[in-house]
Amino acid sequence: MNAPDVDVEQHHASLAVRDVPAAVDFYTKKVGFSCPFTWGEPPTFAGVNLGDVQIFLRERTPDPNGAVVFFVIGDADELYEFHRANGVEIVEEPSDKPSNFHEYTVRDLDGNYLIFGQRLQSKEPPLKIERIDVPVRLEKRLAALITDLAAHKRMSLTSCLEEILLHTCDGAGPHTKSDLNYIQKLKAKHGIDYDSHASYRFVEE
Repeated sequence: MNAPDVDVEQHHASLAVRDVPAAVDFYTKKVGFSCPFTWGEPPTFAGVNLGDVQIFLRERTPDPNGAVVFFVIGDADELYEFHRANGVEIVEEPSDKPSNFHEYTVRDLDGNYLIFGQRLQSKEPPLKIERIDVPVRLEKRLAALITDLAAHKRMSLTSCLEEILLHTCDGAGPHTKSDLNYIQKLKAKHGIDYDSHASYRFVEE
C-alpha cells in the first residue's frame, strides 16, 4: 500500500519538561524565545517561539538521555554570546562541522539539547571561473557597510558582492532576517541616513 500524499502545513517539535512555568521562564529569559501562549492553570503546556519557529513544551517525564532540537539561524556566534552571558549551560562550544554548519549546543533545565547552527559557504564541487578587475567607486559609507557585512558573513568582499548579484539574477534576496537586522545596525554605525533611491542624487565633492 502506497503512503498517501500528505500536505503538511507546519510541524512543531515537542519537548518534555518537568515544570512548564519554569521551562517557559528559562526559554524566554535565558535563551531568547518568546511565549505566545500557555495552557492550563497552572500551565501544563506552552508554545515558545524563536523567530518564526515554534516548539511545544509539555509537562512530562523528560527523556533521561535528553531530546535534541536543531535550529538553523543566521548568526550563531551572536546568539552564543547571548546564551553565555545569561548563564545557559553550554555543552559544546561553537565550531565548524563537516555538515557545513557553524554550530554549538546548549542544554535546558530538563536535559534537552538545543543545537544552533549557521550555514557555512557551500562546499559543492569547484566551479572554474575567470575573474576580472572592475573599476568600482562606492559611496564611502556604503563601502564601509559592505566590508563589515562581508566580514560578518565570513566571506571575502568579492564573494559577498558576487552572492548579492547571483541572488539578484535569480530574483531572490541574499540576506537572512539576521543579516537584515545586522545591516540596520551597520547603517546606524556608519551614519547611512538615505534610502535606496539616493544613488540617483549622489554627486561627488
